[in-house]
Amino acid sequence: MRDRLAFLRRLHHYGDLVRVHIGPWRALVVTSAELTGEMLVADRVFDKGGYLFDRIRETGGNGLVSCPHRDHRRQRRLVQPAFHRDRLPGYLRMMSRQIDVVLAGWRDGETVDVRTDMQAITARTLLPRGLPPAVMEQMFTDMHVILAGVTWRAIVPKRLDRVPTPANRRYRRAQERLRAIVAGLVAEHRSRETDHDDLLSGLLSSYDPDGLTEDEIHDQVLTFLLAGTETTANVVSWALHLLAGHPDIERRLRAEAVEVVGDGEVTVADLSRLAVCRQVVLETMRLYPPVPFLTRLTTEDTELGGHPVPAGTTIAYSPYAVQRQAAHFPDPDDFRPGRWAEHADPLRPPRGPFLAFGGGARRCVGDVLGLAEATLMVSAIVRRWSLRPVPGPPVRPAVSLVLTPRALRMRLHAADPEGAAA
Repeated sequence: MRDRLAFLRRLHHYGDLVRVHIGPWRALVVTSAELTGEMLVADRVFDKGGYLFDRIRETGGNGLVSCPHRDHRRQRRLVQPAFHRDRLPGYLRMMSRQIDVVLAGWRDGETVDVRTDMQAITARTLLPRGLPPAVMEQMFTDMHVILAGVTWRAIVPKRLDRVPTPANRRYRRAQERLRAIVAGLVAEHRSRETDHDDLLSGLLSSYDPDGLTEDEIHDQVLTFLLAGTETTANVVSWALHLLAGHPDIERRLRAEAVEVVGDGEVTVADLSRLAVCRQVVLETMRLYPPVPFLTRLTTEDTELGGHPVPAGTTIAYSPYAVQRQAAHFPDPDDFRPGRWAEHADPLRPPRGPFLAFGGGARRCVGDVLGLAEATLMVSAIVRRWSLRPVPGPPVRPAVSLVLTPRALRMRLHAADPEGAAA
């Protein structure tokens, strides 16, 4: 299938529930925002599972994102302290320092690979003590291999895993290297026993020796290593790409950042005053949600929208497709940050047809942190720089487990102290 995103969007025209067969893949696709919400709330019956989550567990194990319903409440209780709002100021301070490190290497007129630099910021925020540059670069490559491989493997027969193809070998080596990195990070943290205001410290400090097994600890760290670096980096990359095509919005955002933050660091108190930036981030996540589609698995005979759904049915749904439906968002393909002007809460993402953070009890545990980090990054970057596209083919989404801007290279233009592009 050449354009999976267009295919997902077209399904809405065939009804609220559509049966799809792709090779050995059989699923019931939910296209309605209302039914998607009902399904996400009933997380015991519509459990994490199906073709996609079966493959996610091969690498992420039984982490919070992928664990079944029976393990979720216990794991969430143990992980939740790492995402308490009391820790947010420390996380923002850490991210501000990492933004300064990356942006210190930027030069006026140069061209940068935007997503690589955004990923460096998010990874260094999660791992402030860092990894050797070569190891960090290999880690990013391995993440890409895993995220692309999970999606591909979800739609091909499992028996093909045993075929010694170059792709299968790359996938297994990437799994092994990421697991080794995680083991090293956990061991290093335990040896220093110091909280550095980073998310990894938060996760490991909340460890309850009577709650999580050693394997589960590693699963949680690997889960948030993938989720905490890839998703926010992609959102900010897409936001910078969209702003390049809307210089009027970029100027408003820059003026806001100069007025609210000046030369200082963004604080939690500043977030409520960065309204334009928050609207830009939310609109970016509407157009390009971090994860374009997901699956669930029914654990018993049930019904959805008045239709019977047998136990063992794979259910698929697409935040990308729902968030581009005109019934919920007029002119759905247009970048219109102002549509979020009525959403005033700086620390709570919208709900309803906005599915970028999921819903129900399995809603992303890091939704507040993710929105705050993306707002901080976009504000800090646009305050100092204006990024413009370089000649070449249009930037299009690369669809894997996450939605990545393909080949996003942009030219840097320094902004003057008054907030205008130089």
